Amino acid sequence: MKGFAALYAELDATTKTNDKVAALARYFSSASPEDAAWALYFLSGRRIKNLLNSRKLHAWAIERADVPEWLFGECYDAVGDIAETIAHLLPAPDHTDDRPLSWWVETRLLPLKSAPEEAQREIILEAWDALDGVERFVWNKLITGGFRVGVSQLLITRALENVTRLPGATLAHRLMGEWQPDASFWAQLTAQEDGAAQISRPYPFFLAYAVDEDFTALGPSSDWQVEWKWDGIRSQVIARGGDIFIWSRGEELVTERFPEIASAARALPEGTVIDGEILPWKDGHVLPFALLQQRIGRKNLTKRILQDIPAVVLAYDVLEWGGVDIRERPLDERRALLDSIVGAANSPSLLMSPLVGAQSWDDLAVLMRDARARGVEGFMLKRRTSPYRVGRQRGDWYKWKVSPLTVDAVLVYAQRGSGKRASLYTDYTFAVWDENRQLVPFAKAYSGLTDAEIRQVDAYVRRSTIEKFGPVRTVTPELVFELAFEGIQRSGRHKSGIAVRFPRIANWRRDKSIEEADTLETIRAMLPPESAE
Repeated sequence: MKGFAALYAELDATTKTNDKVAALARYFSSASPEDAAWALYFLSGRRIKNLLNSRKLHAWAIERADVPEWLFGECYDAVGDIAETIAHLLPAPDHTDDRPLSWWVETRLLPLKSAPEEAQREIILEAWDALDGVERFVWNKLITGGFRVGVSQLLITRALENVTRLPGATLAHRLMGEWQPDASFWAQLTAQEDGAAQISRPYPFFLAYAVDEDFTALGPSSDWQVEWKWDGIRSQVIARGGDIFIWSRGEELVTERFPEIASAARALPEGTVIDGEILPWKDGHVLPFALLQQRIGRKNLTKRILQDIPAVVLAYDVLEWGGVDIRERPLDERRALLDSIVGAANSPSLLMSPLVGAQSWDDLAVLMRDARARGVEGFMLKRRTSPYRVGRQRGDWYKWKVSPLTVDAVLVYAQRGSGKRASLYTDYTFAVWDENRQLVPFAKAYSGLTDAEIRQVDAYVRRSTIEKFGPVRTVTPELVFELAFEGIQRSGRHKSGIAVRFPRIANWRRDKSIEEADTLETIRAMLPPESAE
């Protein structure tokens, strides 16, 4: 645990990529296989969920720290993170503990979920009495499922390359899918030959960069394959070992959530992996993404849901054919093979992603004007000669997205952030005018301002607070901001009747008064036709 906590502190203390890679490589070179596997598990964003109710941590911390509840509450309000608050308030440990990370996870962390409350309390207090400083903080974060640190999968892979001397693409592939963090997995990950590949294992996804406005830098448009950019769930459909596996880009196995796609995939030849987009699709047209979210959120997929919100996968690419990895073949060749595969499957739930016909970049710019009406987010630009790479890499795949929708809205509520922003008001609620010229909360946004602007808004919130509701402050409505968002739909769960996707602050409109903010009527006009009816 000491070594893992020290690694966390080292990673958290720098923004330099090379320093982070070096720190990771040093840790993986010296850690035991068991510790290295668990560290990799947590560093890659995996977590052990629902271990312990945070109310229990709260109560036991007050007991061990011997502080009144009001003081703990004030400290938590200032820090904004329960793991950090507890780490600061607890008295110094009465002894030190050098047992490894794997021991702490396997004999203390994992048993928490099923242990009776008194046993849970004993485990937690024992850990707090043996761990110090950042060790306590990391332990608390692992318990709450909130552990995260600023390293990407790419940085982890780079560090492992340095340690194992294996190609990054090989390591990235071995890290995909489900795996158990133990010495056996570490041995398989670092082996020079991959003799125990999981039949369900997906490939790392190739991700696109946002294209710059200067398309001439990309060369002739004829060098590029152009597809519509759909708003769905990026996925891989795998037919191996006589079984079907459907993975989301978030490395979640979702086969059971899409039985019609799984059924269609059974027509695929053995050893086939297809990359595509899962979409709600009916009568030859894409449905709003919100309907797909409704379907995903249901525990039971009824016959009615499957009829009302059928799903398809639009196939982009083929990554494996006949059990052979073909990612290095050029896109044109893979696309031709994919066309024959999908055609042979002959299923309404497995479709080819259509190509966009255009003779020039100017022609594409004209087509972009109708992107929202088509239910798409813009274009995907893929170099015809490109291999299928790992992660986000420049040069071969780009996304050209339609300009976001924007509204001018008024700041009405503010709440403190978390982590390094726990002492600042950084989480905002914005409102627009309704028909009666009343401000109605419309959207929340947490990003888009510079550090200097955040400090200015924080100062405004503190001097302009009207009321307090727990951690939320109501402020005098004076500040106007331009909000940008990707999609809009009706919603019965929101007071405004509208919900938006990925809202963020695009601009602080210091030039506008609140009277000039937008109205609900203006926003309703942005709804797509099927939502506006």
